[in-house]
Amino acid sequence: MIRPNYLKLIFAGIMSLYFVWVMLTPMQGSFLDLVDLPIHEFGHLLFRPFGEFMMIAGGSLFQVIMPAIFVGYFVWHFKYYSAAIVLFWVGQSIINVYIYAADAQVMQLVLTSGMTGSEGSFHDWNYMLSRTGLLSSTKTVAGIIRAVGSLTIITAVVLSVYYSFVPTAEDDHDL
Repeated sequence: MIRPNYLKLIFAGIMSLYFVWVMLTPMQGSFLDLVDLPIHEFGHLLFRPFGEFMMIAGGSLFQVIMPAIFVGYFVWHFKYYSAAIVLFWVGQSIINVYIYAADAQVMQLVLTSGMTGSEGSFHDWNYMLSRTGLLSSTKTVAGIIRAVGSLTIITAVVLSVYYSFVPTAEDDHDL
């Protein structure tokens, strides 16, 4: 009979409850929002050499790419439980991008300038969806982003619980 690593299982359970809550009530925010914001802003600088559109898209892209890099690192080192735990962050970050994308038409979110897009602050997703001719499809685009984020969180739930039962390379060194 396979016995779980109870510490891992409890932690996976807590993370699952929290991030499913984030998934279901995205406007409540997450403790990771304060981590996502500087990563998002750095993404604009990082993608600047690739032109205006990519510089603007780079914020949302990098805030998803950055935690995904950590997931990849843990997978590369056969630390699948750790990868599953960090996958929650990827899903949360995608949900965070969904909130920004969903605001593209109404532009009511308060942005880093302290103003909303409708008050004159620059809004990444209004720009990107306008430039691609998808502004009228904001709800669809945002819905797809939310679905991807939700599926990512659900995948993290399943994998983190699964790897609480299955020994991995990290069990050789205990977490």
